[in-house]
Amino acid sequence: MSRSLNLILLMMQSSLQRLQISFWGRWDYGFPGSKLRFRRYPFPYPLHGPVSQVYLTQWRGFRMALSLLRVPALQADFRHGVRMLRGLQSEAVVQLVGFCTQDDLLLTEFHPLGTLANVERVLESWGHGKDSRTRLAIATSYVSVLAFLHASPLGTRVMCDSNDLPKTLSQFLLVEQPGVVANDLDALPNTQSHMNGTQAKGVHCGFQPIVGDFAAPEQRWAPNSHHPPPAYDEKTDIWKIPAVTDFVLGNGPGSDIVRLHLFEVHRRCKLFNPEMRPPAAVVLHRYTTVYRELLRDEL
Repeated sequence: MSRSLNLILLMMQSSLQRLQISFWGRWDYGFPGSKLRFRRYPFPYPLHGPVSQVYLTQWRGFRMALSLLRVPALQADFRHGVRMLRGLQSEAVVQLVGFCTQDDLLLTEFHPLGTLANVERVLESWGHGKDSRTRLAIATSYVSVLAFLHASPLGTRVMCDSNDLPKTLSQFLLVEQPGVVANDLDALPNTQSHMNGTQAKGVHCGFQPIVGDFAAPEQRWAPNSHHPPPAYDEKTDIWKIPAVTDFVLGNGPGSDIVRLHLFEVHRRCKLFNPEMRPPAAVVLHRYTTVYRELLRDEL
């Protein structure tokens, strides 16, 4: 999708006014002196959650993802996601095309490869199913997204929609570089917040008990407890890195060698004390070093 198209749409979004919505699924939106018409189609892969429903749409040959608020009670979450997309535009985040707050509508770049959960199928289709270097490149891209979010222009952000592996994989879209971009940003709290005039540090990811080994120890509720644990920070994302990378690497030739190179940094990621875990930037540096070593060994 051209950057010029995105710039035009984003510049004009402030004057976007709803003109007509028919029961046949056609969405007509008007800009000054023109009309922008969308038709929505079923999305080619599952990409929806409790907050929004996602459709595939086209405009002048450009395919885009159209997200609509699914549950009115979750409007605050939907609009938080829009604010995050606006403030975090970078190579680490899916590209924002336009939005309309009046109708809780969001347009983003369409990525046909789907979520990170599809990595095995996508690599097989590329003929790279047994290429550990390509798999490491994707894992490195995932860590780079975390490093960006933890030092973002909007503060230190924690990926709260990541309490199990399938949910975590669904937060990232595969791109052809190869790599990933963060897509679902409606649960991305800041570790620094202000309440009633006082500054608070740390987050709680939802109000439901968090259990299971995938989640960081400090996130898990005590057995039979009705009270959440103390607030935690971005080091919960660090705990989950080894599990996500293990999924991406698979069991093909060379994967054990990559795991061996990453063993020490992964050991530190899994330290019980979150303060002892390395920051995402340090993990990224190690991943990048290992990737370069693999390239050098192939020469």
